[in-house]
Amino acid sequence: MIANSEKPVQIIIRTDASVEIGTGHVMRCLTLASGLTEGGAHVGFLCRAHDGNLIDLIKRSGFEVKILPASTLGNFQSKSISDPVHAAWLGCDWQSDVQQCRSVLSHNIDWLIVDHYALDHKWEREMRSTCQNIMVIDDLADRSHDCDLLLDQSIGRTASDYLEFVGAETRMLLGPQYALLRPEFAQWRVTSLAHRQSPELRHILVTMGGVDRDNVTERVLTGLHRCRLPTLEKITVVMGLHAPWHDAVIAAAAGMKIQTVVLSDVDQMAELMSTCDLAIGAGGTTTLERCSLGLPSVLLILADNQLNIVEHMVEADAAFAIGDLDSLETSLVEFLESFALSNKMAIYAQNSSDLLDANGVVRTIAKLLGHNG
Repeated sequence: MIANSEKPVQIIIRTDASVEIGTGHVMRCLTLASGLTEGGAHVGFLCRAHDGNLIDLIKRSGFEVKILPASTLGNFQSKSISDPVHAAWLGCDWQSDVQQCRSVLSHNIDWLIVDHYALDHKWEREMRSTCQNIMVIDDLADRSHDCDLLLDQSIGRTASDYLEFVGAETRMLLGPQYALLRPEFAQWRVTSLAHRQSPELRHILVTMGGVDRDNVTERVLTGLHRCRLPTLEKITVVMGLHAPWHDAVIAAAAGMKIQTVVLSDVDQMAELMSTCDLAIGAGGTTTLERCSLGLPSVLLILADNQLNIVEHMVEADAAFAIGDLDSLETSLVEFLESFALSNKMAIYAQNSSDLLDANGVVRTIAKLLGHNG
């Protein structure tokens, strides 16, 4: 893709993971970084060593990481009402983050990519001196950005959502056609969609993300334990190895009447999803992975930033949503016992798979590096 350049395009990605932030930002950035590297770019990461960070994973994936000092997220309070809603997730004020980033960066970066709810136009403007171009990955549309390229892979996202937040010169890549999914999802799409042709509820996947700090997973298992699902043969739970409730979920799985397996840090998620008949999961970015494979879903709203994607999934008749977690177990039982006897599995499979084709990384890289596509 850029093999004819005299020197590789230099790219730095500023993103974080933590118990509070979750793992999704880093995971989608790793996907983009891998694609850029395959295209000939040189990619590095810039991360703060929060509790629950994924710095070791990034390094194992072959990328250099410049590490910013750890901070206690819970002890930092935003100083200004103009700061982003999630400003505390940075672990320090944005000015300190700028200073620390500048101290470890050279000034010959072609692209600085930032995927962080705590950062906005103020940070981006001050970082202009370190790079030629800035790309922002966002899915909130709740704050201003000073960037050359903005990617928001949310279902239903339109340019009008960012009208007041970016300049007229900012190029925007909007919607699930730019979803940053690993290549395995495109590879398993045909197999997975073929599996949906004769739907029957035999295998359920439960996944609340890498952290699940409120132990929603165990509550889902409690609901499943109460369900009368005569065709169900297996439940697979996927969670992060260092998730705070990991051991509790394993204990709960051992007491299930249906064979229940708990897996951690799964490498072949697309292959696993392609064998499942229904997923019960958080309404975050993993929703796009499920859509690419036509995997019917029950979506739980575990954070405010998941509301938009869940609403659009329900509007498209592509998933069922449970918004009131107070009645999670009851709602799950009521829905699943009727769902297993209805044609909703086929409807959700078709409508969700129509939303995206899993080639978003290829399209994004083409736009990022100035190629047609």
